[in-house]
Amino acid sequence: MPQRYKKIQDLRTESGRRYKSNAIYPSIPATADDTYIITTGGDRYDALAQQFYNDQTLWWVIAMSNNSKKDGLIVEPGVQLRIPADGEGARALFEQLNEER
Repeated sequence: MPQRYKKIQDLRTESGRRYKSNAIYPSIPATADDTYIITTGGDRYDALAQQFYNDQTLWWVIAMSNNSKKDGLIVEPGVQLRIPADGEGARALFEQLNEER
């Protein structure tokens, strides 16, 4: 299970089956410090997160910032992507939103 789900609340059905509540993802507004790239063949969200944040687990920050509707990590070539400047800030906001529930 991804690290970001560790603090998401565990719930149980009436029959005792465990499940996680839905995660709330933050809105990540554009800033003047963001980076914009044009993707090439073979680009992946996790590899881009490693390159820009030195942390591949922050791939969802890039995907969310670009309204990705895909279930995978592979990015279509030739697409402009916004890389938010503050990946750690987005992670902190994610944790704050989900701890308060």
